[in-house]
Amino acid sequence: MRDIVFARRSGWIPNVIREDGELKLMLGAGADANHEPRTFTFPIGEAHLTVIQEDLARHLLLWSAVLPLCDAAGTRGRLDEEAAVALLDPVLLSAPEDVDALFRRIPWDRARLVAHGADTRLLERGQVCAALRAATETSDGKRAQEDHAHRRRAERGVVLGPLDTALLKYTGQYLHGAAVPKRIPGAVDPALLPEVVRVIATAEQACAGMRIGRDPRRGKRATDKRDWDRMAKAVETAVRRARPGLAEDAVRTVSFLMCSEAAERARNSSLDDDEEAVGGSARKTALSFTDDKGVERKWRRGHPRTATAEFWEFVGERSAGDNEVFTIEDEEMGEGVQLHFYADSIARVTTVRKGEGGSDPEYRVEYSLVDGMDGYRKLVSAFVGGGCAALGPYGSWIPDAAEFERARRRRRAAE
Repeated sequence: MRDIVFARRSGWIPNVIREDGELKLMLGAGADANHEPRTFTFPIGEAHLTVIQEDLARHLLLWSAVLPLCDAAGTRGRLDEEAAVALLDPVLLSAPEDVDALFRRIPWDRARLVAHGADTRLLERGQVCAALRAATETSDGKRAQEDHAHRRRAERGVVLGPLDTALLKYTGQYLHGAAVPKRIPGAVDPALLPEVVRVIATAEQACAGMRIGRDPRRGKRATDKRDWDRMAKAVETAVRRARPGLAEDAVRTVSFLMCSEAAERARNSSLDDDEEAVGGSARKTALSFTDDKGVERKWRRGHPRTATAEFWEFVGERSAGDNEVFTIEDEEMGEGVQLHFYADSIARVTTVRKGEGGSDPEYRVEYSLVDGMDGYRKLVSAFVGGGCAALGPYGSWIPDAAEFERARRRRRAAE
């Protein structure tokens, strides 16, 4: 039989219950293997109940001290009841200076105290009792998140000025630096918003005309990392020049915003748009696409999509760590290209003599290094538009495989 003896208005603050005639503190913390909340209990005395009822600060301090024990229990383990009981007298019944000394020796949950109004400056000084003089039963999770973000930056030696803070809040990255940035003008102090807008305008001007293309080698919605890095560098250089006093966190959040928006535009665009960007125009009538697993796809003129768009769609669907060689073949013309994504290279293959009378055909194979996804786009588009003959201007074609391998290794060593 379980009865609630004492509970505060906030449902998460630990309750005191009576179970089988014994007083216990009951709290929820963590989750089990099925992601359901875990509940822990351990025995307390009447003196402890009196303090918990009358002193919110001590109640919160006990909660903060017990939570690490709950974390240690994990998804299935038992709470270390002896350790939990051993905290009762020192936290609830000791003098404030002794409680402060205890919290300098044990692990405790800072976020819980900050969310309930703890003075962060006093917490930094180790005065946990004094820090909770104005504690509230109501929890403010955002306050705890802001404190955590501030401490993380302080550990890296980052000091934010008002404009830095405003830019991080504008992009939604003040609390979570890894969050996808977006434009949130309402999160910024109105007095600073015009200045924030001017910084954003500087960034927009710096990347005007730049784009981030798709990179089907990494999946259907992946974008070109080199394009991203190029845009980020242009934005960061311009913003630093215009606002040399900005913190690096603020500069990076602005470039992250510009790149994320450009990448999202690319993900929502058709692969035909990438073809237009490199000036491709298909003149082939029929092509076959194959991957390193032997999967084949056919394309013929009249298909609703261009040959290049259909090929890159095929790559986006099939490319993987163990599937990085793709071929485009024009059987009628006896020519094709083989793309080696793992080596940043390409081979063009031309039929010199068809097999007749049981003899094997003769091919001419030439290799070239490729400069990133943009290079692949140009080569594929050129081949689709004009065959192997059109590839001449787009690379240094090496007929000897050993010589090409040496060139590839020299480039890798120079990177």
